[in-house]
Amino acid sequence: MKKFIIFTLILVFMSACGKKEEPKSAKTIGVTLLTRAHVFYKDLEEGLKNEAAKNGYVLIITAGDFDLGKQSNQIEDFITRKVDAIIVCPVDSRGVGPAIKKANDAKIPVFTADIASQEGEIVSHIASDNLAGGRLAGEYLAKVLNGKGKVAIIGQPTVTSVLDRTQGFKEIIAKYPNIKIVADMNAEGVRDKAMQITSDILQAHPDLDGIFGINDDSALGALDAVMQYKRPNIRIVGYDATPPARDAILKDTPLKADVIQNPKKIGETTIQKIKEFFSGASVPKVVPVEVGIVDKEALQKVTSK
Repeated sequence: MKKFIIFTLILVFMSACGKKEEPKSAKTIGVTLLTRAHVFYKDLEEGLKNEAAKNGYVLIITAGDFDLGKQSNQIEDFITRKVDAIIVCPVDSRGVGPAIKKANDAKIPVFTADIASQEGEIVSHIASDNLAGGRLAGEYLAKVLNGKGKVAIIGQPTVTSVLDRTQGFKEIIAKYPNIKIVADMNAEGVRDKAMQITSDILQAHPDLDGIFGINDDSALGALDAVMQYKRPNIRIVGYDATPPARDAILKDTPLKADVIQNPKKIGETTIQKIKEFFSGASVPKVVPVEVGIVDKEALQKVTSK
Protein backbone atom coordinates (compact mmCIF):
# COMPACT_ATOMS: atom_id res chain seq x y z
CA MET A 1 0.00 0.00 0.00
CA LYS A 2 2.83 2.35 0.89
CA LYS A 3 4.52 1.58 -2.42
CA PHE A 4 1.30 2.42 -4.25
CA ILE A 5 0.95 5.77 -2.44
CA ILE A 6 4.59 6.67 -3.11
CA PHE A 7 4.19 5.74 -6.80
CA THR A 8 1.04 7.87 -7.07
CA LEU A 9 2.78 10.85 -5.48
CA ILE A 10 5.69 10.50 -7.90
CA LEU A 11 3.26 10.52 -10.85
CA VAL A 12 1.49 13.62 -9.53
CA PHE A 13 4.84 15.39 -8.98
CA MET A 14 6.07 14.49 -12.47
CA SER A 15 2.80 15.66 -13.97
CA ALA A 16 3.06 18.99 -12.15
CA CYS A 17 6.66 19.46 -13.23
CA GLY A 18 5.90 18.62 -16.83
CA LYS A 19 2.93 20.94 -17.05
CA LYS A 20 3.97 24.28 -18.54
CA GLU A 21 2.39 27.46 -17.25
CA GLU A 22 -0.01 28.90 -19.82
CA PRO A 23 1.25 32.26 -21.09
CA LYS A 24 -0.96 35.22 -20.37
CA SER A 25 -2.71 36.42 -23.52
CA ALA A 26 -1.46 39.76 -24.84
CA LYS A 27 -3.66 42.82 -24.70
CA THR A 28 -5.25 43.59 -28.06
CA ILE A 29 -5.92 47.17 -29.17
CA GLY A 30 -8.07 48.10 -32.14
CA VAL A 31 -6.98 51.20 -34.07
CA THR A 32 -8.94 53.12 -36.68
CA LEU A 33 -6.96 55.99 -38.21
CA LEU A 34 -8.36 58.85 -40.26
CA THR A 35 -6.25 57.63 -43.19
CA ARG A 36 -3.01 55.82 -43.89
CA ALA A 37 -2.28 57.95 -46.97
CA HIS A 38 -1.02 61.07 -45.17
CA VAL A 39 2.60 61.18 -43.99
CA PHE A 40 1.35 62.42 -40.62
CA TYR A 41 -0.69 59.28 -40.01
CA LYS A 42 2.08 57.02 -41.25
CA ASP A 43 4.32 58.56 -38.58
CA LEU A 44 1.58 58.33 -35.94
CA GLU A 45 1.09 54.65 -36.81
CA GLU A 46 4.83 54.06 -36.46
CA GLY A 47 4.73 55.60 -32.99
CA LEU A 48 1.82 53.34 -32.02
CA LYS A 49 3.61 50.23 -33.29
CA ASN A 50 6.94 51.05 -31.62
CA GLU A 51 5.41 51.63 -28.20
CA ALA A 52 3.01 48.69 -28.48
CA ALA A 53 5.91 46.36 -29.28
CA LYS A 54 7.70 47.49 -26.11
CA ASN A 55 4.69 46.41 -24.06
CA GLY A 56 3.76 43.26 -25.93
CA TYR A 57 0.43 44.64 -27.14
CA VAL A 58 -1.20 43.38 -30.33
CA LEU A 59 -2.51 46.14 -32.63
CA ILE A 60 -5.29 45.68 -35.18
CA ILE A 61 -4.78 48.74 -37.40
CA THR A 62 -7.38 49.96 -39.89
CA ALA A 63 -8.27 53.34 -41.42
CA GLY A 64 -11.58 55.08 -42.02
CA ASP A 65 -10.27 56.77 -45.18
CA PHE A 66 -12.56 59.80 -44.63
CA ASP A 67 -15.60 57.45 -44.71
CA LEU A 68 -17.72 57.65 -41.54
CA GLY A 69 -19.64 54.47 -42.34
CA LYS A 70 -16.42 52.55 -42.85
CA GLN A 71 -14.92 53.79 -39.60
CA SER A 72 -18.10 53.03 -37.65
CA ASN A 73 -18.04 49.47 -39.01
CA GLN A 74 -14.40 49.12 -37.96
CA ILE A 75 -15.26 50.12 -34.39
CA GLU A 76 -18.16 47.66 -34.33
CA ASP A 77 -15.79 44.94 -35.57
CA PHE A 78 -13.42 45.71 -32.69
CA ILE A 79 -16.35 45.34 -30.30
CA THR A 80 -17.21 41.93 -31.82
CA ARG A 81 -13.58 40.86 -31.42
CA LYS A 82 -13.71 41.94 -27.77
CA VAL A 83 -10.50 43.97 -27.94
CA ASP A 84 -9.08 45.37 -24.70
CA ALA A 85 -9.06 49.00 -25.91
CA ILE A 86 -9.86 51.08 -28.98
CA ILE A 87 -7.98 54.03 -30.46
CA VAL A 88 -9.95 56.30 -32.80
CA CYS A 89 -8.78 59.16 -35.04
CA PRO A 90 -12.28 60.28 -36.03
CA VAL A 91 -13.30 60.88 -39.62
CA ASP A 92 -16.14 63.00 -38.27
CA SER A 93 -15.89 64.22 -34.68
CA ARG A 94 -19.65 64.22 -34.12
CA GLY A 95 -20.69 61.48 -36.51
CA VAL A 96 -18.44 58.86 -34.89
CA GLY A 97 -20.30 59.28 -31.58
CA PRO A 98 -22.85 56.44 -31.96
CA ALA A 99 -20.11 53.89 -32.70
CA ILE A 100 -18.09 55.04 -29.70
CA LYS A 101 -21.19 54.77 -27.50
CA LYS A 102 -21.53 51.13 -28.58
CA ALA A 103 -17.97 50.54 -27.37
CA ASN A 104 -18.90 52.29 -24.11
CA ASP A 105 -21.88 49.94 -23.71
CA ALA A 106 -19.55 46.98 -24.29
CA LYS A 107 -17.26 48.31 -21.50
CA ILE A 108 -14.32 48.71 -23.90
CA PRO A 109 -12.18 51.79 -23.10
CA VAL A 110 -11.88 54.25 -25.99
CA PHE A 111 -8.99 56.66 -26.57
CA THR A 112 -8.77 59.30 -29.30
CA ALA A 113 -5.55 60.43 -30.97
CA ASP A 114 -4.99 63.63 -32.99
CA ILE A 115 -8.72 64.26 -33.54
CA ALA A 116 -11.24 64.35 -30.69
CA SER A 117 -14.76 62.98 -30.60
CA GLN A 118 -17.60 65.29 -29.62
CA GLU A 119 -19.78 62.42 -28.38
CA GLY A 120 -19.30 59.23 -26.39
CA GLU A 121 -17.13 58.55 -23.33
CA ILE A 122 -13.42 58.92 -24.03
CA VAL A 123 -10.83 57.85 -21.46
CA SER A 124 -8.16 60.21 -22.80
CA HIS A 125 -7.55 62.38 -25.86
CA ILE A 126 -3.92 62.66 -26.98
CA ALA A 127 -3.14 65.31 -29.58
CA SER A 128 -1.03 68.26 -30.59
CA ASP A 129 -1.87 71.52 -28.87
CA ASN A 130 -3.78 72.62 -31.96
CA LEU A 131 -5.07 75.84 -30.44
CA ALA A 132 -1.46 76.90 -29.87
CA GLY A 133 -0.57 75.72 -33.38
CA GLY A 134 -3.25 77.89 -34.93
CA ARG A 135 -1.96 80.86 -32.97
CA LEU A 136 1.57 80.24 -34.23
CA ALA A 137 0.27 80.17 -37.81
CA GLY A 138 -1.65 83.41 -37.28
CA GLU A 139 1.33 85.17 -35.74
CA TYR A 140 3.63 84.14 -38.56
CA LEU A 141 1.23 85.15 -41.34
CA ALA A 142 0.50 88.49 -39.66
CA LYS A 143 4.24 89.12 -39.42
CA VAL A 144 5.04 88.40 -43.09
CA LEU A 145 2.04 90.52 -44.17
CA ASN A 146 3.27 93.41 -42.01
CA GLY A 147 -0.03 93.45 -40.15
CA LYS A 148 -2.31 94.18 -43.10
CA GLY A 149 -4.04 92.45 -45.99
CA LYS A 150 -6.75 89.94 -46.92
CA VAL A 151 -6.40 86.29 -45.96
CA ALA A 152 -8.28 83.04 -46.51
CA ILE A 153 -8.54 79.82 -44.52
CA ILE A 154 -8.61 76.43 -46.25
CA GLY A 155 -10.32 74.47 -43.49
CA GLN A 156 -12.08 71.26 -42.51
CA PRO A 157 -14.80 72.00 -39.94
CA THR A 158 -15.86 68.37 -39.39
CA VAL A 159 -12.86 67.55 -37.17
CA THR A 160 -12.14 69.09 -33.78
CA SER A 161 -8.37 69.40 -34.24
CA VAL A 162 -8.97 71.65 -37.24
CA LEU A 163 -11.59 73.66 -35.38
CA ASP A 164 -8.98 74.31 -32.69
CA ARG A 165 -6.37 75.33 -35.28
CA THR A 166 -8.83 77.68 -36.94
CA GLN A 167 -9.91 79.14 -33.60
CA GLY A 168 -6.31 79.84 -32.60
CA PHE A 169 -5.58 81.40 -35.99
CA LYS A 170 -8.64 83.65 -35.80
CA GLU A 171 -7.79 84.73 -32.24
CA ILE A 172 -4.46 86.11 -33.42
CA ILE A 173 -5.76 87.67 -36.64
CA ALA A 174 -8.44 89.47 -34.60
CA LYS A 175 -5.61 91.41 -32.93
CA TYR A 176 -4.71 92.96 -36.29
CA PRO A 177 -7.50 95.34 -37.40
CA ASN A 178 -5.91 95.77 -40.82
CA ILE A 179 -6.03 92.06 -41.63
CA LYS A 180 -9.37 90.73 -42.87
CA ILE A 181 -10.39 87.08 -43.28
CA VAL A 182 -12.33 87.10 -46.55
CA ALA A 183 -12.96 83.35 -46.91
CA ASP A 184 -13.09 80.24 -44.70
CA MET A 185 -13.74 77.24 -46.95
CA ASN A 186 -13.86 73.46 -46.39
CA ALA A 187 -11.51 71.43 -48.61
CA GLU A 188 -11.90 68.29 -46.45
CA GLY A 189 -8.15 68.17 -45.91
CA VAL A 190 -7.55 66.91 -49.46
CA ARG A 191 -5.05 68.44 -51.89
CA ASP A 192 -7.07 68.44 -55.11
CA LYS A 193 -10.12 69.91 -53.37
CA ALA A 194 -7.93 72.54 -51.74
CA MET A 195 -6.58 73.48 -55.14
CA GLN A 196 -10.09 73.89 -56.58
CA ILE A 197 -11.39 75.88 -53.61
CA THR A 198 -8.33 78.14 -53.62
CA SER A 199 -8.87 78.74 -57.34
CA ASP A 200 -12.42 79.87 -56.58
CA ILE A 201 -11.19 82.14 -53.79
CA LEU A 202 -8.52 83.71 -56.02
CA GLN A 203 -11.16 84.52 -58.64
CA ALA A 204 -13.48 86.03 -56.02
CA HIS A 205 -10.66 87.92 -54.31
CA PRO A 206 -7.97 88.91 -56.81
CA ASP A 207 -6.31 91.05 -54.13
CA LEU A 208 -5.82 88.17 -51.67
CA ASP A 209 -2.58 88.41 -49.66
CA GLY A 210 -2.37 85.29 -47.49
CA ILE A 211 -3.68 81.76 -46.92
CA PHE A 212 -3.73 79.44 -43.91
CA GLY A 213 -3.96 75.76 -44.85
CA ILE A 214 -5.10 73.62 -41.89
CA ASN A 215 -2.93 70.69 -43.01
CA ASP A 216 -0.23 70.26 -45.62
CA ASP A 217 -2.55 68.78 -48.23
CA SER A 218 -4.61 71.97 -47.90
CA ALA A 219 -1.52 74.21 -47.99
CA LEU A 220 0.01 72.37 -50.96
CA GLY A 221 -3.30 72.42 -52.83
CA ALA A 222 -3.46 76.17 -52.21
CA LEU A 223 0.13 76.44 -53.45
CA ASP A 224 -0.81 74.59 -56.66
CA ALA A 225 -3.59 77.10 -57.32
CA VAL A 226 -1.46 80.12 -56.48
CA MET A 227 1.25 78.99 -58.90
CA GLN A 228 -1.31 78.21 -61.60
CA TYR A 229 -2.76 81.70 -61.27
CA LYS A 230 0.73 83.23 -61.18
CA ARG A 231 0.23 84.85 -57.77
CA PRO A 232 3.68 84.31 -56.20
CA ASN A 233 3.26 87.26 -53.82
CA ILE A 234 0.60 85.43 -51.79
CA ARG A 235 1.96 84.11 -48.49
CA ILE A 236 0.86 80.63 -47.37
CA VAL A 237 1.27 78.99 -43.95
CA GLY A 238 0.56 75.27 -43.60
CA TYR A 239 0.29 72.71 -40.83
CA ASP A 240 2.19 69.40 -40.28
CA ALA A 241 5.62 70.13 -41.85
CA THR A 242 5.56 66.97 -43.98
CA PRO A 243 8.52 66.37 -46.37
CA PRO A 244 6.71 67.80 -49.45
CA ALA A 245 5.82 70.95 -47.52
CA ARG A 246 9.34 71.35 -46.16
CA ASP A 247 10.70 70.98 -49.66
CA ALA A 248 8.35 73.70 -50.93
CA ILE A 249 9.43 76.02 -48.11
CA LEU A 250 13.12 75.43 -48.81
CA LYS A 251 12.56 76.17 -52.52
CA ASP A 252 11.26 79.62 -51.57
CA THR A 253 7.75 79.10 -52.95
CA PRO A 254 4.74 81.07 -51.62
CA LEU A 255 4.49 78.39 -48.88
CA LYS A 256 6.57 80.22 -46.28
CA ALA A 257 6.11 78.30 -43.04
CA ASP A 258 4.50 75.27 -41.42
CA VAL A 259 3.34 74.42 -37.94
CA ILE A 260 5.26 71.29 -36.99
CA GLN A 261 3.75 68.43 -35.00
CA ASN A 262 5.24 65.24 -33.60
CA PRO A 263 2.91 62.46 -34.76
CA LYS A 264 5.28 59.70 -33.61
CA LYS A 265 5.17 61.12 -30.10
CA ILE A 266 1.36 61.30 -30.28
CA GLY A 267 1.30 57.59 -31.15
CA GLU A 268 3.79 56.65 -28.45
CA THR A 269 2.00 58.75 -25.82
CA THR A 270 -1.35 57.18 -26.70
CA ILE A 271 -0.02 53.69 -26.01
CA GLN A 272 1.64 54.92 -22.80
CA LYS A 273 -1.68 56.29 -21.54
CA ILE A 274 -3.42 53.02 -22.40
CA LYS A 275 -0.75 51.18 -20.41
CA GLU A 276 -1.37 53.46 -17.44
CA PHE A 277 -5.10 52.80 -17.72
CA PHE A 278 -4.56 49.03 -17.85
CA SER A 279 -2.48 49.29 -14.67
CA GLY A 280 -5.32 51.06 -12.86
CA ALA A 281 -3.73 54.51 -12.80
CA SER A 282 -5.71 57.70 -13.28
CA VAL A 283 -5.30 59.03 -16.85
CA PRO A 284 -5.76 62.72 -17.81
CA LYS A 285 -8.76 63.45 -20.01
CA VAL A 286 -6.60 65.51 -22.38
CA VAL A 287 -2.88 65.08 -23.04
CA PRO A 288 -1.45 67.93 -25.18
CA VAL A 289 1.69 67.37 -27.26
CA GLU A 290 3.84 70.45 -27.96
CA VAL A 291 3.95 72.04 -31.44
CA GLY A 292 6.28 74.56 -33.12
CA ILE A 293 6.68 76.42 -36.40
CA VAL A 294 9.37 76.19 -39.08
CA ASP A 295 10.26 78.45 -42.00
CA LYS A 296 13.09 78.40 -44.54
CA GLU A 297 15.65 79.70 -42.07
CA ALA A 298 14.76 77.12 -39.43
CA LEU A 299 14.79 74.26 -41.95
CA GLN A 300 18.17 75.32 -43.33
CA LYS A 301 19.62 75.17 -39.82
CA VAL A 302 18.33 71.63 -39.41
CA THR A 303 19.56 70.40 -42.81
CA SER A 304 23.00 71.98 -42.32
CA LYS A 305 23.68 70.03 -39.11
